[in-house]
Amino acid sequence: MLRYALTRGALLIAGLLVASALIFLALRVFPGDVAQLLAGDKATPDQIDAIRKALGLDQPLLLQYLSWIGGVLRGDLGTSQLNGASVSAELAQKAQVTVPLASMSLLIALLIAVPLGIGSAMLRGRAAGTALNVSAQAIAAVPVVWAGMMLVVVFAVWLGWLPAQGFPRDGWADPGAALRALILPALTIGVVEGALLLRFVRSATLQAAGQDFVRTAAAKGLTRNRALIQHGLPAVGLSVITVLGIQVAGIIVGSVVVEQLFTLPGIGRMLVADVGTRDLVKVQGELLVLTGMVLIIGFVVDLVHRAIDPRQREAEE
Repeated sequence: MLRYALTRGALLIAGLLVASALIFLALRVFPGDVAQLLAGDKATPDQIDAIRKALGLDQPLLLQYLSWIGGVLRGDLGTSQLNGASVSAELAQKAQVTVPLASMSLLIALLIAVPLGIGSAMLRGRAAGTALNVSAQAIAAVPVVWAGMMLVVVFAVWLGWLPAQGFPRDGWADPGAALRALILPALTIGVVEGALLLRFVRSATLQAAGQDFVRTAAAKGLTRNRALIQHGLPAVGLSVITVLGIQVAGIIVGSVVVEQLFTLPGIGRMLVADVGTRDLVKVQGELLVLTGMVLIIGFVVDLVHRAIDPRQREAEE
């Protein structure tokens, strides 16, 4: 297990380095000049060149990349080219919204997908099972923006239970208000992602129900559903863990859209704003952090799956 973890850790580091290089190069392809933006329309070429030199934009791309990645390795993502603010400090502040939002969304998705997916499989061939399966397919096809708007209409406009937009200015100083502000955004992501995951859980449950050990347990006197619950659910759990990395990636991507929709001061909303102002240092830092979150979660999920899967432990022995 240790050798496998070290190998996967080396691949994770290599993946982060490749991602950092691709992000850095891709942003340099974008049109526009941040030096021109800072200098203004009436600036002379000499003034623009002076700003470009001050920002280090006159250096070769390789030197710019090495300077940036060297800072990243020290925990410094650089400073904003527009206001000189620390990118690391701003990301740490915005993560106080994005990380709880993603965590709540994942929890909601699991609470929806696991019990309903298993129930849909156990009710296969019945009206209730068919209704669950069809509903999941319909919800999974709904765009996140449309789902968010419908939830706002129901819970904020009609019922008045939850705020439609915004986040407390003092952040988590009032945990109750902060949580209420995140409920609708988390539901927006969690319901759509939960519908996608539900279909996978249903398929995994049906596959587990056809395994020999489940049929043997049923042949010994257990009902089909009880045999599945007692002997098949561990296999379903392993299958769910396998796709959690992909699920988290979808949630992180969804948070970028949802933070815009609900005007949440998170990483996703900051990313969209910085792309518009072409603040390259901030954008590349934000993209690297989001990419790193996806890769690290995938790494952890992979290790957990290998640790609890008896077949893989036996293969190592």
